[in-house]
Amino acid sequence: MQPSDELIAAIVELGYPEEFGLVLAGELRSDNAIRRMTAYLRRSGFQPPEQIADEMLAICEQRDRWIERKKSEWAEARITEFYNRDR
Repeated sequence: MQPSDELIAAIVELGYPEEFGLVLAGELRSDNAIRRMTAYLRRSGFQPPEQIADEMLAICEQRDRWIERKKSEWAEARITEFYNRDR
């Protein structure tokens, strides 16, 4: 079963429409983020939709910060290589 299918199943189990799960999966985009959201839903039980959306936004924000950090680390490594090259 795909992570997005598991997320949708968790949303439906909580009594929300399948479309809500599709929107969450579409916004989360990565399997890891979707798994984190599914774990949150299964652990916390029923939550108002606003709280679920807030958690989704928090997970997206953490993912985006991680991506930016990795880009920065990559750029810093290239700069270091440039400065340390043989001349």
